[in-house]
Amino acid sequence: MAIERASTALSRFKVLDLTRVRSGPTCVRQLADWGADVIKIEMPVTDDAGALGGPRSGSDFQNLHRNKRSLTLDLKQRDGIAIFKKLARDADVIVENFRPDVKKRLGIDYETLSVDNPKLVYASISGFGQDGPYRDRPGFDQIAQGMGGLMSITGKPGEGPMRVGIPIADLTAGIFASQAIMIALLEREVSGKGQWVQTSLLQAQVFMLDFQASRWLMDQDVPKQAGNNHPTSIPTGVFATSDGYMNLAVAGQEIWIRFCKAIERMDIAENPAYADGKLRSKNRDALNAEIEEVTKTRPTAEWVDRFNAAGVPCGEINAIDQVFANPQVQHLGIAQPVNSHERGASRLVGQPIIMSRTPSRIAAPPPTAGEHNDEVLRDIGYSDDDIARLRADGVI
Repeated sequence: MAIERASTALSRFKVLDLTRVRSGPTCVRQLADWGADVIKIEMPVTDDAGALGGPRSGSDFQNLHRNKRSLTLDLKQRDGIAIFKKLARDADVIVENFRPDVKKRLGIDYETLSVDNPKLVYASISGFGQDGPYRDRPGFDQIAQGMGGLMSITGKPGEGPMRVGIPIADLTAGIFASQAIMIALLEREVSGKGQWVQTSLLQAQVFMLDFQASRWLMDQDVPKQAGNNHPTSIPTGVFATSDGYMNLAVAGQEIWIRFCKAIERMDIAENPAYADGKLRSKNRDALNAEIEEVTKTRPTAEWVDRFNAAGVPCGEINAIDQVFANPQVQHLGIAQPVNSHERGASRLVGQPIIMSRTPSRIAAPPPTAGEHNDEVLRDIGYSDDDIARLRADGVI
């Protein structure tokens, strides 16, 4: 191979990447970063930056597509489909996030490809699922955030629905799909058979409601927006300091007493209106106002030191540049160097998982389009003359 593997953990697996934009590439990044041989299938010529998820030189594309090889292939041509099917015969995994009908129309759906490769694990990510009344709707992260309930519980009361600051439905759908692939590969070791695994932005978003969903399903309690306040644990939220803001998470009676001691206000702890969690929740506005009068008297750094010493969860609220300047973030090494084809020396966000024997790293930058055409095609038996003809015909 022309690129080094990012890890030895998944190095025995070959993955064909048909994904675009974000949810699919997020899934495949998890496989590539752990050493799978990922071949990114791209159209031979495209000016559609939207399909790529932005320009190839853009930070978003660079962060999503490292540790892969690239094969340009026109799947609208018979020869293009023939090449893909040949690759699929010995692939371990295929990942796609087309609309549900596209793969069937092209003849590269799971049912078709698994005939020649029954061990194939085929992963599909869509907006709303592979079947059902919404299967043909186009999916988009913010649409899933709204339909999946997240926007109804995000933001301040009375200010209307609010999206979160990252494409969380896309990202979690991609991560869940990669988890499904791992599960299917583990199960294949027992059964010897592959399977079709599926998820969608809507499923991922509903799952991510977590305790907010169970409040409704079990107690018929419809959660509302709570702004920076935790919906059930008070006082947890954002408090002003003399030079900015900080987060506090005072959960449970023991931490509540520690907190009151740390701010030297045991009179608050002794106030009957704040005697337990339910009363603190009921009287949250008055309690938060009393606390903020105290926190405004000292700078954030002083409070952070004081609360940590007292065993009270707290933290500064960082802008993104401050995140990567944080000594703990630097110690964890999540920002990793790469030498990009388009941008030169750069840094990207590495995996948030530490493995003692098989660590992940950014071994290769995102490939240029078709960078590995000759190499991939030779591996499956095409001659140099064949490759020249395919290039002349616009297949690759």
